[in-house]
Amino acid sequence: MDPETIERLLALNRAFYAAFARSFADSRSVADPALTAILPYIPSRARVLDVGCGNGRLALLLDRERPGATYIGIDAVPELVEGARTQTAAVQNIALQFHVVDIAQPHWSLFIGSLSIDTVVCLAVLHHLPGFDLRARVLREMVGLLASGGRVILSTWQFLDSPRLRCKIVDWSEVGIASEALEPGDYLLDWRRGGRGLRYVHLVDEAEVERLAAASRLRVCETFRAGGREGNLSLVAVLGR
Repeated sequence: MDPETIERLLALNRAFYAAFARSFADSRSVADPALTAILPYIPSRARVLDVGCGNGRLALLLDRERPGATYIGIDAVPELVEGARTQTAAVQNIALQFHVVDIAQPHWSLFIGSLSIDTVVCLAVLHHLPGFDLRARVLREMVGLLASGGRVILSTWQFLDSPRLRCKIVDWSEVGIASEALEPGDYLLDWRRGGRGLRYVHLVDEAEVERLAAASRLRVCETFRAGGREGNLSLVAVLGR
């Protein structure tokens, strides 16, 4: 995918999440099975990096279930980070911090410094990064942060399996992008909560998870489906060295 198309898709999604930060956050619950299902893979007192933290709901879950954990949440959208800080203001049982970090930029992981991460969590994020090469680069940077024995936990939407979400697919002409400039599996999805918005989503299926893991020198330890109204909207993958 050419750099201009990548930047247009990234800008489209940044604008979407800035405009719909509140209504998006309201739709993401701590009780979502796609979130709670990953808890068994996060050790006690773990150092956790939440890549694309959104409204900070993982911090709330860890505060309740993993006291003593260290949590770092990052997101490219300042409005979401500010909302996460507000939502987690009463957190008491974990060490907590949030930062505005754009993982689409090279070397984004440098802000972590020398801290080794036990668990990198990246939920419903990779499918918003345009181009396989960019997704692989971001995953490799996550791997570079891992402590010995650390894991990466990914989730990606399997929206083509949902008639409800397939109905939200719209033509690329709505944003003036030619389909020839895109990769197979790239879609434009409609949003209608609190107004109308459009966002780029790529179908990162099980085959692509395997390819991404191989490109990052990881192995797929386990996969399962969880979340959404259907109960299986997200493909969750636990990756390790």
